Amino acid sequence: MTQVEYEYADFTAYASTYEQRPDYAPRAIEAALRVTGVRPGDPACDVGSGSAHLAIPLLEHGLRVDAVEPTAAMREIGQRRTAGYPTVSWSEGVGERTGRPDHAYELVTFGSSFDRTDQPAALRETARLLRPGGHFLCCWNHRDFDDPLQAAIQDLIASKVPGFRYGLRRDDPTRVIVDSGLFTEPVHIASTVVHELDSAAWCAAWSSHMTLGDQAGEQFEEVLDGISALVRERAGDRIRVPYTTRMWVAKLREDAGDAR
Repeated sequence: MTQVEYEYADFTAYASTYEQRPDYAPRAIEAALRVTGVRPGDPACDVGSGSAHLAIPLLEHGLRVDAVEPTAAMREIGQRRTAGYPTVSWSEGVGERTGRPDHAYELVTFGSSFDRTDQPAALRETARLLRPGGHFLCCWNHRDFDDPLQAAIQDLIASKVPGFRYGLRRDDPTRVIVDSGLFTEPVHIASTVVHELDSAAWCAAWSSHMTLGDQAGEQFEEVLDGISALVRERAGDRIRVPYTTRMWVAKLREDAGDAR
């Protein structure tokens, strides 16, 4: 395994329940892969691969995936979940310094991880990894705050953590992608899925919410208990949660070599 020196967002404390987060919308993934033109057998690098929420659908579509993840506890979960796939490898690295070879991939992906990088540096690293004509993809799952229960959860969070912000994960990355000079203007893809989930498992997954945990500090457990109580009261044992998967896909520019 490649050893890399770096600073990174350490997800160790959040890893145990991360795999309980909902999957990305299949239609969004299929649409994004059509945009890229990748085919079964093509190589992809999934950066910040975590518990393999994006790596698994890429593997299911026949891609060969090099998964890069800095947090050992997250890597262990991802390796376990992908153990049955012969075309995946795992290594240590971050978005700015993946430790992967030059010009080796048709596709470089960031599933809920691009917001945790120095984005201009991560885009330069992506350009280094890509073959000519290759593609960059970043994506996130966003809960629908127009849903009454999700709106109530947001109100609860705001009352416990004044000034709480989701940060870059809910921002449109188009400008930073274009301003890099390395990629064409990205195609934005969105697909909404309503997940019907076990309420206890969904509430447990909140303990993997690093953005909330960092900002809540010592109040994190109190916030989690409040969310669980609200869900029990409003939804019972099963909860319906609308998520929109948002993806941005951009092609490496032909003149990108001048800007790398």
